[in-house]
Amino acid sequence: MTDTVLSSPTRETVIGFDRPFVVIGERINPTGRKLLAEEMKQGDFSRVESDALAQVAAGAQMLDVNAGIPLADEPAILAQTVQLVQSLVDVPLSIDSSIVEALEAGLSVYRGKALVNSVTGEDEQMERVLPLVARHGAAVVAITNDETGISTDPDVRFEVAKKIVNRAADHGIPYSDIVVDPLVMPIGAMGTAGRQVFHLVRRLRTELQVNTTCGASNVSFGLPNRPAINGAFLAMAIGAGMTSAITNPLEPEITRSIMAADVLAGHDQDCAAWIKANRVPAAEGEGRRRSNRRRPVGT
Repeated sequence: MTDTVLSSPTRETVIGFDRPFVVIGERINPTGRKLLAEEMKQGDFSRVESDALAQVAAGAQMLDVNAGIPLADEPAILAQTVQLVQSLVDVPLSIDSSIVEALEAGLSVYRGKALVNSVTGEDEQMERVLPLVARHGAAVVAITNDETGISTDPDVRFEVAKKIVNRAADHGIPYSDIVVDPLVMPIGAMGTAGRQVFHLVRRLRTELQVNTTCGASNVSFGLPNRPAINGAFLAMAIGAGMTSAITNPLEPEITRSIMAADVLAGHDQDCAAWIKANRVPAAEGEGRRRSNRRRPVGT
């Protein structure tokens, strides 16, 4: 069984086959959020602060931190954001950028063992990102595309994942520190997108023995009532063996689906987390009324 261990200075999160599903909060990301992007560019991190605190309060075990803002100094902003978020919450972080210099800036100030998001199967990128991951003792998300793009054949994407795992080993990075993203396509544009991911996750788990993650919101792009689709997708992905996802913990429908899937997959021992979250509190005074009821004669 494979465990991917991430840490902050005071807390450890483990992504693993027989463990509860790990929710990586997605909201500290300016992509598609114009107001957040402009605020971060101007040095206003108040929304970052509130999003970090809210996501952890909602149950996120990790947070994804991205500073991809056009025409901005991404390395500097990402490093500043990482430091700020670590000062506010104790969960480990996923440092998210397609720019190697930004990843390096984020890792240089990170305290603990981070998850680097991400590396693709392109030779040039692997030779730039993997040494950085090894040098900082981090784990890394492996994206299953390469120079040819994203294949519509999940078995081709599996071969890309295998290539990254093997190349990472050349740099001293164990497969337990590789978390593979099988790439979720919008189900509205590709009707087989869900089945492809489930097929690929099963292969990644059994043949490469790696943990998996994804940007879960992609599956519902362009559709109404996206939280319902995302929640159902994640429950089915957990059934196929997926062990983590970058998603929105502030959506109750998504959180409930994940918790229920953990129960059914046997990852919530004695259903303790489910019971704690869903127990109906006794009406005020109910316990007192019961204790004051007259006992039967002779007892």
